[in-house]
Amino acid sequence: MTWLRDVLVDLAEDSPRVDLAERTIMIRDRRRRTAISLVAAAMVVVTALGATLAARLLPPGPDDAASVTDLPAKGVGPLSHAVKTYCTPKSGPAPEDCQDGEWRLVTRDGRTYRVPDALPSLVPRRMGLRDSPLAISRDGGKIAYYGEEEDTFVVRDLASGRRTTAPAKVPKDWLYSMTRLMLSDDGRFLVFMKNPIFKDPGLIFDLRERAVRELPNGWVPAGLSPDGGTLTLSQYAPRSMLRTIPGLWTTPGDGTSVKLPQDYHFSPLAPDGRSIAVIENIFAGDHTCPRPGGLALLDSRTGEKLRSVTVRGMDAGVTSVSLRAWLGPEEVTVLTESVRCNTEAEDQEPDEEFDPPYRTMTAYAVNVETGRARKLATYTAQDFRQLVLPGAPGKL
Repeated sequence: MTWLRDVLVDLAEDSPRVDLAERTIMIRDRRRRTAISLVAAAMVVVTALGATLAARLLPPGPDDAASVTDLPAKGVGPLSHAVKTYCTPKSGPAPEDCQDGEWRLVTRDGRTYRVPDALPSLVPRRMGLRDSPLAISRDGGKIAYYGEEEDTFVVRDLASGRRTTAPAKVPKDWLYSMTRLMLSDDGRFLVFMKNPIFKDPGLIFDLRERAVRELPNGWVPAGLSPDGGTLTLSQYAPRSMLRTIPGLWTTPGDGTSVKLPQDYHFSPLAPDGRSIAVIENIFAGDHTCPRPGGLALLDSRTGEKLRSVTVRGMDAGVTSVSLRAWLGPEEVTVLTESVRCNTEAEDQEPDEEFDPPYRTMTAYAVNVETGRARKLATYTAQDFRQLVLPGAPGKL
């Protein structure tokens, strides 16, 4: 493949500190997204994704970013979402007072804050390679991030201001990957994992008991039982798999895995603690332009397909999706994007001095029983990984 050869040549003189395959995948992903996307938009669309599971839709406003302030010590309301910023988009404006790799939090009432004590990510190619993950609890009231001074993860209650530091240090070198962070609903447990597989372990922290357990890496955390005893993981590359690890704190072992017969984009674990939603992609004839197909429900422990429905009610032109948190027992959040498919994108060489442009993404609530979609909100970000919604991550 031309892209693989080019990336390997680019990396040949770089430090061997980072796994070559991982860096190749990351650069390949950024190149492809930059090449196929010509959509420029203003930064940070303020949305309100309420606890009642309804949301009001607000138009994008480039001036919203002008009111960004540092996160107060306490007294912050529940979050709608968080956005990571990179400041040299290939086209279109960057947010005012942009700082590369920083997280900006947006509350349900539209206030925007930066997190000054969170370690910023580095920009691949322009600055280096380092990811810095952030997670939001399902109720929007707590966040988890890597503390620059603490050299490990910090969980922060936004209302009370209480900060809890993880009971073990996490070397910054372990952030040289595509990271995933999941915070339990009560803020007690925090899961850190990376993809693709590295020799560094994944970790789960019990912040109340001050305990830590190593986990197999290379997975996406999909769900944790309320007592923190059973962890569900998903994996989408090199093939789709699901893994369940019971007895996290009492029984050694990495649990059991099930290989799936086709590739899926996974949601987090459903409220029933067992099922998981997936999107089945339909490709154009030349396999260059994915079109999201039906939504299916799987048993996370056996891989058995429980049901499949046709999604109805989304805007025409949706080309990519990311399944996010469940809004109830029957509705899952589907974050969508519409980009112009370009069959010649593989042969284009985007200017590596620039970042992807900011573009609009639309969230829907999709009923897994009927397939009916209802629009929730729109956001502006550079790609799915730079937009965090409350709850466990899906396939980003």
